[in-house]
Amino acid sequence: MAQQRTLPKAWSQPSLPESACNYASPQSPSSISSMSSSRTSSRSTSPTRSPETLIQKILRKIKNDEPFFSLEFFPPRTATGAVNLISRFDRMVAGHPLFCDVTWHPAGDPGGDSERSSMMIANAALNYCSLETMLHLTCANSTKDEITAYLLKAKNHGIKNILALRGDPVDDDDEWKSTENGFSYARDLVAHIRKEFGDHFCICVAGYPCGHPDCVSYEQDILHLKEKVDAGADFIITQLFFEIDTFFKFYDDCRKVGITVPIIPGIFPIQGFNSLKQLTKLSKLEVPQYILDALMPIRGNDAAVRSYGVTFAYEMCRKLLQSGVVHGLHFYTLNREIAVIDILKQLGMWCEEPHLKKSLPWKQSANHRRLSEDVRPIFWRSRPKSYIYRTQAWDEFPNGRWGNSSSPAFGELKDYYLFYLRSNAKPQQLKAMWNEALTSEQDVFEVFECYISGKMNKNGVKVRCSSPVLKPYMHTAVAGDMLTHMFTFTGGRHENMHNRLDMIWRET
Repeated sequence: MAQQRTLPKAWSQPSLPESACNYASPQSPSSISSMSSSRTSSRSTSPTRSPETLIQKILRKIKNDEPFFSLEFFPPRTATGAVNLISRFDRMVAGHPLFCDVTWHPAGDPGGDSERSSMMIANAALNYCSLETMLHLTCANSTKDEITAYLLKAKNHGIKNILALRGDPVDDDDEWKSTENGFSYARDLVAHIRKEFGDHFCICVAGYPCGHPDCVSYEQDILHLKEKVDAGADFIITQLFFEIDTFFKFYDDCRKVGITVPIIPGIFPIQGFNSLKQLTKLSKLEVPQYILDALMPIRGNDAAVRSYGVTFAYEMCRKLLQSGVVHGLHFYTLNREIAVIDILKQLGMWCEEPHLKKSLPWKQSANHRRLSEDVRPIFWRSRPKSYIYRTQAWDEFPNGRWGNSSSPAFGELKDYYLFYLRSNAKPQQLKAMWNEALTSEQDVFEVFECYISGKMNKNGVKVRCSSPVLKPYMHTAVAGDMLTHMFTFTGGRHENMHNRLDMIWRET
């Protein structure tokens, strides 16, 4: 262990017991304020369309000495809870987490299409809330083929990050039981993902600073973690812990056996006495006596317990970040927001920046398939999440203004063998209907107005559909849609444009 360093005066606040603070990095540590300045100065004032993978983002943050945080959520039990969780995603994304992750509950239907499933919650976080998202996946209660199907489904949703776990025993069984034709260890799951999907997924694995409860020894568990990394894991998130020295010993022991990937400490803010007891029971961790002594007198006062938890977690995070070896913090939120946001604000890591000028009027998607999106029709803002849903498969309509030229179906239909979209009218007749030249948007309006109303145009000619293929479909509703799309095309540059369209439509 390196010798203890003196903390800056700015941090001379009530601290954890000294036994939890006796670690310093051999590197030259930076204060939280300097890291915050580095983060602020390095952030661009406009979003960039970055092709970076999650592990590349993490490594960049570490290289630039920029602190970051991530958030863990679990699927709610009810449909109403799912709706509320999505709203919470929208609020939490304002603080700029690097990513979030969604847990996997094998006793239910985590890979299903229910709004409460892990798969759908992760899909919503990624595609509708613009959160870089990592999906948990466990070996429990699943065959090899089922796990492959889950991964394919995740890939189709655009999910590129997986936290690979063995998982806990199902149905409150104290003993782990492997599934026939399944996997028994996270190491095998990691190897399977790499074999079947190559580098498509960024893979995280779990580390246990106190050792896995089912492992014969702490030292053996460290070697098992090395096996998971050697199988293809990109980084590690630790289970919760209560003593800082516990994490630093784990960190050093990992480095000694050759684990070089990033290790992110998992932070559990105490938000309730009962939830603390339940979580420690599941994780089989011992709560230090001094924490229990502090909580017992206030265990019936939820606000007081949360206040203690915020202070305790803040002190822990502050010292972790000042160590020089920790750059990121992973928060177990229990689907709550107040305590986590409070901690992050005290650390200077919650960065709402509404004053920054955006190059696009919407938040850029976290789905890699939409990174190049730089234009949307004007109606997207009315129902932004609905717009994302309705346009997720626009490859099916590749030839419109918003189409995708990389689609295998892209291209004009004029040479399609079924029909030819050609006009039977002669050029002179078309000019008589459409005028010699369209010199303004008003000229376009007049053409469509005459077509919809059936009136003669200024040349004394009726405007008709000249294609025999399209003629049966060119009724008033279609023309109205064309007017609307024309308004979209112009971007609404004239104030009277929408009123003009509305007037034409009502008159006809």
